[in-house]
Amino acid sequence: MSYAFRSDLETMREVLRTGGLARSLRHLPAQDRLAAAWLVVCGKALADRSCVVEYKDAQVTVEVLDGAWLEELRVMKEQLKLELTRIARVPVAELHLVVKR
Repeated sequence: MSYAFRSDLETMREVLRTGGLARSLRHLPAQDRLAAAWLVVCGKALADRSCVVEYKDAQVTVEVLDGAWLEELRVMKEQLKLELTRIARVPVAELHLVVKR
């Protein structure tokens, strides 16, 4: 991947993080807003291996491909909660990470 392309992706991701995505998602149900924000919050590599599967009572459940990726997400759990809340504009009190069955 060229430096210019990588820079463009980072710029687009920052625009989405700073409010553009939040404004465009405001008419969707909470779970859909969280699912859409997930790609921006965790990046493509992790989003390809995980997804938001449930939102209830400010608790988000994310299904992860396997145990190795589960550990990657656990390390970032608090930051992911904060970013999901900020971008999706949905309260996230807890982030449950589960391995896909």
